[in-house]
Amino acid sequence: MTDALLPAAAIGAAGLALVVAGLVLVRRSGARTGLGRRLAGAREYRVADLFDLDELPRRPVRLVGRIRCPDPIRTARDDRLVAFHRDVAVRVASGAWHTIERTRASRAMELWDHGGSLAVDLADAAEPLVSIPHVWEGDPPELDDTYRAALDRVAADAGVTRARSVTRMVSVVDRLLLLTQVVRDPAGQLRLEPPPGGYVVAAVELDAAMRLLGGRRQLLIGGAGLVLLGILLAVTAAVLLAVAAAIG
Repeated sequence: MTDALLPAAAIGAAGLALVVAGLVLVRRSGARTGLGRRLAGAREYRVADLFDLDELPRRPVRLVGRIRCPDPIRTARDDRLVAFHRDVAVRVASGAWHTIERTRASRAMELWDHGGSLAVDLADAAEPLVSIPHVWEGDPPELDDTYRAALDRVAADAGVTRARSVTRMVSVVDRLLLLTQVVRDPAGQLRLEPPPGGYVVAAVELDAAMRLLGGRRQLLIGGAGLVLLGILLAVTAAVLLAVAAAIG
């Protein structure tokens, strides 16, 4: 490599390093940008609107309605739920988190308003549920005794320094936003089907859903800035290489 190409190579390498660092920060922010784009980018309909359409949308839609479920999940606090997701993890000495429990429970339900109702099974929901998470973090001995065997197993292999539980729920009283595909069955009746990747289920308004899917804002903004800067450096390096090649 000639001396003229060394600066361009160094700039390109720096750009690549910044892109990688930025992507790591975006990942650590907990941002779910793909889900956010899918949910926010879809056209919104009420359930009643769908029954008035002559031609159904070809793309997934954001459907708004209320929940009706004859057999909800009942918690110890007498919550009535149609979806319950809980992840319990422990942090080992290296700093990595290891999941020791992953609970997924859901019910078939109807999404309805004054104009009608449509059945949906939240077993086909994408993750995460877009609801306000209930997060607990503390010392491992504070975990319930039901986790003792799993905790001891991880501790024996790697040591355990911290524990965390994240629970997301959708209640029958929530107003739901559902990213779904709307189709007609052979009899001409409307039916909801999960789009690729599953239903996106939001138990909050759209603005709040975007904030939840955005993760930790400072890490997300910092990571996005590093990615942008890295791309600019990579483009600069490519231009310098092209100029050097043209000059000979």
